[in-house]
Amino acid sequence: MRSRYLWSIIFFFLLLLFQTTILPIIAIKGVVPDLILILLVFYSMQLGQLSGTVLGFVYGFFFDVITGSLLGTTMLSLTIVGFVAGYFSNENKRDLYFNNYLFVLIVAMCSIINSAFNSFFASIDLNTSVVRLLLNQGIFPTLYTALISVLVVVFYPKRSFD
Repeated sequence: MRSRYLWSIIFFFLLLLFQTTILPIIAIKGVVPDLILILLVFYSMQLGQLSGTVLGFVYGFFFDVITGSLLGTTMLSLTIVGFVAGYFSNENKRDLYFNNYLFVLIVAMCSIINSAFNSFFASIDLNTSVVRLLLNQGIFPTLYTALISVLVVVFYPKRSFD
C-alpha cells in the first residue's frame, strides 16, 4: 500500500513538471488540461475516499507551494475533489468505471468542482464578467481535461477472463 502512495507522489511531481513547463505550449487560448486532477481522480477511485482526500490535500499543498499560487486554494479544491472522487471507489465496479467512459464523466464532474472552488477563491479580477469567468476557468478547462482523460480509459488494462 505504501508503494502506491509513493508512486502517486512520484507521478504527481512528474506531471507537475510536465504541466507547468510543456503543457502551456499546447494550450488552446490559454486553456490547459489539468493532469494532476486526472491523477487524483484515478488514485481516489483506486485507493478510496479517505486516501483520495489525503492525496488531494498533499497534491494541493505541493502545487500551491511549488507554483507560488495563493496558498490554500488548490489545496482546498483538490481535497474536495479527492473526497468526491473517492465516492466512486468500489472494488466491484472499478473495472466498470475505468473501462468505459464513466471515468471521463467523473473527471469532468470533479473538474467542474475544482474550477468552481479555484474561481471562487483565487479570482480577484472584478472587471471580468461572470459568464467569461465561467467559460475561461470552468467549462473550457473541464472539456479539455475530460478529453485528455479519455487516454486513461483507452490505456487502462482490460481484465482477461482466461
